[in-house]
Amino acid sequence: MDLGLSGKRALVSGSTLGIGRAIAESLAKEGASVVVNGRDATRVEQAVAEISNVGTAAGFAADLSTAQGAADLAAFATQEGPIDILVNNAGMFTVKEFFDIEDADWQAMFDLNVMSAVRLSRALMPAMLERKWGRLLFIGSDQSSKPNPSMAHYAMTKTALVSIARSLAERTRETGVTVNTLQVAPTWTDGVEAFMQQMAEIDGTTPEEMSKGYFAEGEGSTSLLQRWAQPEEIAAVATFLCSPQASAINGSAPRADGGMVRSLF
Repeated sequence: MDLGLSGKRALVSGSTLGIGRAIAESLAKEGASVVVNGRDATRVEQAVAEISNVGTAAGFAADLSTAQGAADLAAFATQEGPIDILVNNAGMFTVKEFFDIEDADWQAMFDLNVMSAVRLSRALMPAMLERKWGRLLFIGSDQSSKPNPSMAHYAMTKTALVSIARSLAERTRETGVTVNTLQVAPTWTDGVEAFMQQMAEIDGTTPEEMSKGYFAEGEGSTSLLQRWAQPEEIAAVATFLCSPQASAINGSAPRADGGMVRSLF
């Protein structure tokens, strides 16, 4: 299926690795010109070089936990013209018990996971509304609906994104702009792999056994997929939601969570 993305310009925040990288590459393969972003300039350059093998890409390194970083990225992204598609993917996660989460932890998580999306949306959405076409996609999580008590600060940010996205969607009446949040499954990314390795060393086991335990008796026990999703699987859904083919999906928070959340709606 031709998703109709040829000629569109996309910005994917946090796109040097993991889900963001997979989305950027998927959009590029569909013909969109993609701006890649990350904190590390070397990783940005590498991602741009690799994505350029399948499509058109440029990159800009910026720390999106700061207002200046978001402003600089938005300015770079719009140098060659307005952005048609914004994927707010930048974020981090940590596992920490609630009573051990300090104020600084809450603030750091909020600044990157939430405020990066707020600032980029504020900078780029008005032009979409003026042109009467655009796509804003916030990358949420199963944690948006099913908060883990050991990740309360992370879950809070992912739930906040759903609310912000719906608020912005209310501004799109009678335009071709849509705003949605994609609630994604636990996905095997570089960050998850590093975390599993760290926890396996602490527990004196292997990452493979940690993964089995996660789905057998851990939080992943509700998953119908019963495995980690691959970034490319999430990217396929995200790319569709960013396309003209998804014009009737607006103000929603569809799940690509592998059935993690036991809910009809």
